[in-house]
Amino acid sequence: MSSNSSSPSGPTFLPISLSAQVGIAILTLAFILGFPGNLFVIWSVFCKVRKRSVTCILVLNLAIADAFVLLSAPLFLRFLAGGRGWEFGTAACKLVHYLCSVNMYVSIYLICLMSMDRWLAVTRPFMSQRLRSKRSLLFLLLGVWVLAFVLSLPMPFYRSNIKLDILNKTWNICMPYHGGHVGHKVFQYTFETVMGCIIPFTLINTCYSSVICRLQSAMFQQRNKGSRLILSIILAFTIFWVPYHIVNIIEVAGELQGSASTLTAARTARPNVTAFAYFSSAVNPILYVFAGSSHIRQAGLSFMGRLFEATNSESRSTSTFTRTRSSAPDESTVLQSLSVKLGRPFKGRSKERNESVKEEDEPELKTLATVQVD
Repeated sequence: MSSNSSSPSGPTFLPISLSAQVGIAILTLAFILGFPGNLFVIWSVFCKVRKRSVTCILVLNLAIADAFVLLSAPLFLRFLAGGRGWEFGTAACKLVHYLCSVNMYVSIYLICLMSMDRWLAVTRPFMSQRLRSKRSLLFLLLGVWVLAFVLSLPMPFYRSNIKLDILNKTWNICMPYHGGHVGHKVFQYTFETVMGCIIPFTLINTCYSSVICRLQSAMFQQRNKGSRLILSIILAFTIFWVPYHIVNIIEVAGELQGSASTLTAARTARPNVTAFAYFSSAVNPILYVFAGSSHIRQAGLSFMGRLFEATNSESRSTSTFTRTRSSAPDESTVLQSLSVKLGRPFKGRSKERNESVKEEDEPELKTLATVQVD
């Protein structure tokens, strides 16, 4: 390495490569669309939603995580477009990448909670009603955030502000650093892919496969915007993050096989797929706009609040339907058993019912039946 004083003839600015130009475009678009978009989602939930569903609260936490991580976009833009390397020191280098990792884990495990909530509402309606309390939800959310901060701990250890000789001058570059140990690199990228992709996506696919099978068997064809919204969030996360994890796998394979061409391909693709994954923090508000477009004409700026309130009513209707289909006895059976308790015979849906049961007793029987069914 050479010092600045030893190479006064070196260029004043780093050249901006094509890869850096693509990264600048993606980060700029992400910040312009994503930061105000996520703030709008947060404002809508706090100010325009009266009854917040589980999906709504999970979306709120997702928007908070996305808005927070997008605050780091100006630092990355300065690094890519400034031409002076990383100017913010080692601590900032480690911190911003740590927060990006936290955002990845928070996002995917919040989506897991959304999927599990739908699975419980359809397949375990009674358990779903018991677990849908503010205390349980706060406990789960705290668990997700703590888990994300813990799982992200390897990131600051494997990221550093390194001095590199480029074009006869020394520059500070914030980059991955594993101390030349192949095992550390294999561990980091394998750990990220397993904990941030394979395990959560296995859980998500299992939940939704069970939900689809259950709803088809029940012949329940209700149009559910809440489910479509969650599926669109899952699809968007998959599109933006799976390329990043594929590059992780390619680089691990290259290290284990000692293939220089494989490693070169992975290292060339990594900056672009990382910027692409970063854009996932900006795409969710766009999905909400499309999902709530039918409310825009009537509700104006409150359209997103209407969308999230709709997920509350739809969630209740799905749970009520499955609970009724799976466990509610026939009305005539309940009325018959209750009529015996009241000392009056009940003979089902026939003309004899009017003779054996007085009209003034029917409201009492139906009220008791409703209580027993619910």
